[in-house]
Amino acid sequence: MNGKRRHTSALLNVNGSVGRGSSAVDLNMIPASAIERIEVLRDGAAAQYGSDAIAGVINVVLKTAPEGGSLSATYGQHVTTISGVPEFSGVATGPDGRPLLDSRGNVQLIPTGKDRSVNDGETLTIQGNIGLPIGERGFFNVSGEFRDRNPTNRQGFDPRVQFSVDDPREITANRLNHRFGNADVQDISVFYNMGYNITDEIEFYSFASLGDREGESAAFFRRPNDSRNTPEVQPNGFLPFIVTDVQDQSAAAGVRGSLGEWQFDTSFVYGEDEFNFGVENSLNTSLGPLSQTEFDAGGLRFRHYVANADVQRMLDVGFLDNPVSVAFGAEYRDERYQVKAGETASFIQGPFPGAAGSQVFPGFQPSNEVTGDRNSWAVYADFDADITENWNIAIAGRFEDFSDFGSTLNGKLATRYQVIDGLALRGAVSSGFRAPSLSQQFFTSTATNFIDGVPNEVGTFPVGSDVAVALGATPLDAEESLNLSAGFVIDPLPGLNIAVDFYRIKIDDRIVLTENLPSNVVVPLLEGIGITGVQRARFFINGIDTRTTGVDVVATYSYETDDFGLFRFTGGFNYNETDVTELLAAPGPLAQANLTGEDLFGRLEQLRFEKGQPKTKTNLAVNWLLDELGATLRFTRFGETLDPGSTEVTDEIIDSAWITDIELRYDFKEWLQLAAGANNLFDKMPDVSPFGPRPDGNGNFSIFNEILPFSSFSPFGFNGRFIYARATLSW
Repeated sequence: MNGKRRHTSALLNVNGSVGRGSSAVDLNMIPASAIERIEVLRDGAAAQYGSDAIAGVINVVLKTAPEGGSLSATYGQHVTTISGVPEFSGVATGPDGRPLLDSRGNVQLIPTGKDRSVNDGETLTIQGNIGLPIGERGFFNVSGEFRDRNPTNRQGFDPRVQFSVDDPREITANRLNHRFGNADVQDISVFYNMGYNITDEIEFYSFASLGDREGESAAFFRRPNDSRNTPEVQPNGFLPFIVTDVQDQSAAAGVRGSLGEWQFDTSFVYGEDEFNFGVENSLNTSLGPLSQTEFDAGGLRFRHYVANADVQRMLDVGFLDNPVSVAFGAEYRDERYQVKAGETASFIQGPFPGAAGSQVFPGFQPSNEVTGDRNSWAVYADFDADITENWNIAIAGRFEDFSDFGSTLNGKLATRYQVIDGLALRGAVSSGFRAPSLSQQFFTSTATNFIDGVPNEVGTFPVGSDVAVALGATPLDAEESLNLSAGFVIDPLPGLNIAVDFYRIKIDDRIVLTENLPSNVVVPLLEGIGITGVQRARFFINGIDTRTTGVDVVATYSYETDDFGLFRFTGGFNYNETDVTELLAAPGPLAQANLTGEDLFGRLEQLRFEKGQPKTKTNLAVNWLLDELGATLRFTRFGETLDPGSTEVTDEIIDSAWITDIELRYDFKEWLQLAAGANNLFDKMPDVSPFGPRPDGNGNFSIFNEILPFSSFSPFGFNGRFIYARATLSW
C-alpha cells in the first residue's frame, strides 16, 4: 500500500479449499472510496520487494486530493431462482397420518414442480471520501466505509427424519434448517492518507487504517435426535454459528525527498490483525443439560513492524550515452504470531458422553497457546539503464536474512526493446522466495476425542512440537522460485493498446499441510518415545514442487463519436495451469512406516492445486458516456473447474459459464448521480451437485449433495442475481 508492505490476516486457512495452508492480505478491509489506482507489477519481484513477490506485486495507491469529496449509499439484494433445487409444499403422509419414507429411510416430500425462488442477502454499503488541505503545503485525505450484509441461503430441503416418524412434530419440522451461502457481516473501516512539504525538497507523509468486522457463519444443522445434541438444551435441534470479530489496524509514516542528486525515502510501518472466534446457538454435549449455548473460543493475532530506507540517483557512466538509475535500500522486519485460548467450557470434556468442546468449533486449548516471533533484515541494489534509445535493461539483487530459517539471495534481469513506434518487446528472469509464515510454523489446534474413556488428541501441530518432531517434522525452509516471463505491447491503431505476457514459474519446496496421518502410524511412533493420547496429527512440511505456466492478454480501446458519445472497451484473457511436478519423500519416521509423499499430500489436495481454479478466464467490458448518461456492460467467462473428491466417481465438474453485469448511471446534477445495476443479470447458477445412485453402483451420493446442492469451488459463487441501486453526492 503506497509502496509499503501491508500485513497479512491472522487467519490461517486449514480447511478444504483452494489456498489451504495460507494467510492472505485482507483486501476487503480497504474501502473502494480510498483507492486512487491499483498498480500491478507482473514480473517476479522478490529481488526488489522480498518474500511473497514470486509472481509480482500489487500496489494499492491511496487518494491524495487536498479538496473535494464524495458520499455514496448502495442498497441491493439477491433476487434469484435456485436452478435445479426443487420447492416442496410439505410432507407426504400415509392413512395413519405418519410420514411416508422412501427407500433410503428419508421422509417423502411433496414437490410443487418449481425451483426455489428467494430474495435475500440485503446489503447496505455507505462510502465516503473527503480531501482537506493542510495550509498551502499539504493534504489530508480521509475515506471510510460501512457495510451491513445479511446472509444468503441456497439450501435444498432436508428430507432426513428430524424427530421420528411417530412424533407429530416430524410433519411440521423445518426442512430449510441449514444456512448455505454468504455469511452475515457488518464491518466498518476508515483510512487516511496525508503528506506535508516540510521544505521544497522534503515531504513528511503518513497513512493509516482502522477496521472492524463482525461475522456470523452457519455450520451443519444438528438434528434433535443427533448424538451431538442434548435435547434438554436444544429440544428442536440447533444450527450452530461461528461468530468472528476481526480488528485490523495499520499505520505508516516516513520522510522522502531529495538531497543534492540523491532521492531518498525512509519509513516505518506497523500492522496488526486480530481474529477472535465465538460460538453461538450451540452447546458442549459432554456438559449435558447444564451446558451453556454461547462460548468464547479464543483467537489469533498477527502483527509486524517494518522499517525501510531507500536512496536513488541518476549516475553518468562513461561507456553509455544515457545516465544509469542506481538505487539501494535496506529493510528490517519484525513479526509476531499468537494463538489465544478460549474459555474452559469451549474445549473441556465434561462428565457426559459426547465430544468435548463447543459444537462446530471447539475452542483453542491452553496447550494450543503460543507466541512466535522472528525478524529479518535485507539489503538490495537496483540498476536501470537505457543501453540505446530503444533498449532498456534493469538488474536487481537482494540479500535477506531471517532469524528462523536463514538467509537467501535473489536476483532479477529484465529488458525492454522498442522495435518500432507502437511495438515493444519485454522479458524478465528472476529468482524468488516465500518465507514460511509464522502461522504455518506455530498454528496449533487440537480437539479431544474420548475413546473407551481415554482422552485422545487429534489436530494440527506446529513443526517444533514434540508430536510433529517425533513424526519427522523439521523446521520449515523458504519456498524457492524461478520466474521466466516474456511479452509485447503493441498499439496497432489510435486508441488501441494490447499487452500480451507469457510466464513460467517453477516453485520448489512449497509449504503444504499434510493429510491427517492415520492412527495406526501415529500411535506407535509416539508411544515409542513416551507420548501417549494422540490419535491423529497433521503438520506443515516443504512437501511439493510445482510449475505454473500461462499467458495474460489485456486490450483497451477508446472510441469517441460525435452523436453517440464515448466508448471505452476493455478485454482480458488469462490462461493459467499449475502442475504438481514432484511429491517430496515422507520424512524419516513416516518413511520407515512405509508412508510416501502421496500419503502426505494425496489425490484430493493435488487436484485442488491443479484443477481447483479455472484454467481460463475472459473479461469483456464496455463503458459508455453520453452527456449526463453512462452505462457499463461486462461479460466474464470462467473456465471449467474441478471440485475433487476422494475418488474419481465423486469428483464434481463445474462447467464453464458466462456471467453478465450491467449498470446504468445518470448525472441529475453536477453533484448528484443515481445508478442502478445487476450483477449476474441472467441469474446463472452452477450445476447442482450429483445426487441419487452413484454411477459405479456403490450406493448413493451423500444426502448432503441434496441439502447443500452446490460446490463451494464455483468460481462465480452460487448466490445468483444481485440487483442494486446507488446514489452518489460529489463536491
